[in-house]
Amino acid sequence: MDESEDEAAALEGYELRETEDEMIELVDDSVQGFFEHGEPVYAIAMHPKDNSIVVSGGGDDKSYVWRATTGEKLYELGGHTDSVVALAYSVQGDYVASAGMDGHIRVWAMETGELCADVDGPDDVVWINWHPKGNVLLAGANDATIWMWAMPSGKFMNVFNGHAGPVTAGCFTPDGKKIVSVSEDTSMIIWDPKTAAALYRLSGDDARFHADGITSLAVNKDSSLVISGDMEGKARLINVVNGTIVAAFENHADSIESIAFCDVLALAATGSVDGTISIWDTQTHRLRATLHHEDAIIKVCFVKNAPFLVSCSADKTVKMWDARTSECVKTWKGHRDAILDFAVSDDGQAVVTASDDGHCLVFRV
Repeated sequence: MDESEDEAAALEGYELRETEDEMIELVDDSVQGFFEHGEPVYAIAMHPKDNSIVVSGGGDDKSYVWRATTGEKLYELGGHTDSVVALAYSVQGDYVASAGMDGHIRVWAMETGELCADVDGPDDVVWINWHPKGNVLLAGANDATIWMWAMPSGKFMNVFNGHAGPVTAGCFTPDGKKIVSVSEDTSMIIWDPKTAAALYRLSGDDARFHADGITSLAVNKDSSLVISGDMEGKARLINVVNGTIVAAFENHADSIESIAFCDVLALAATGSVDGTISIWDTQTHRLRATLHHEDAIIKVCFVKNAPFLVSCSADKTVKMWDARTSECVKTWKGHRDAILDFAVSDDGQAVVTASDDGHCLVFRV
């Protein structure tokens, strides 16, 4: 390989721009980064009390806790024997949980970085979610089950059986009184967490509901509404209180990957593999706007108590949008491959990203 070929290989995937004096520079809008993974980074989360403390996990079978302001590594969280696919801080931030493709969920104390619990049971965990008011952890898996444990003891509490396919998404409602989960088998179940009983079950047997596998869901702030999205790009608005279908949202040409509700306006966003984000009015059930990336949307999330939406894409960018005007207020570049996950600070001023390129970057507004 000659020098120019070496250079081309090193720059592969990066976006370049020409400066005023005709120099070529890399486009990198990040203010900080964390580079220890060296393998695709699949999950990232911010500490709920101190947003500058970040945890990231990936294909190196490890998670790291690090400081977004300096890039300094605080803890290395090992022990998984396969990729780390999901991460979550407990509601007060006392604990952090990691889920691996090895079927294990490991929980650490944030104060010391020490392992508190290592539980298994579900096969191939897809997602984890902490109870909004206490240290109870929920996990959904490809084997159609959902499991629940008390933490940090790791004491098994319940298993939720009712889906017939992979449980692609799920969570406690923000009030902590119900669990909502969806599956590739076209079903949504609203559960009682205390008894593991299914309160309401919707499925493709009802022609008004999803005919295809469901990929994603989101619950609104007051725990009254849930939106589910499917592999065909169709979404449904459901009343959580009585389990009824409220509206159909249809504007995508491919699978919906991510959904988010706005805390302060009656708006929700659906992000699709087709490269578009639909902004929906949850009161009138009308489409308000269509926003565009140049490749598949991987995640959408509203800033807490604000009308701003953040999105990441396989096009290697993160964008921030004003949902009131549909204006793109910021585009951040710096990754050389798809951005697989991000977290946004409570004040909306910082975004941390996890990418297929093995890097985590920090962007500021």
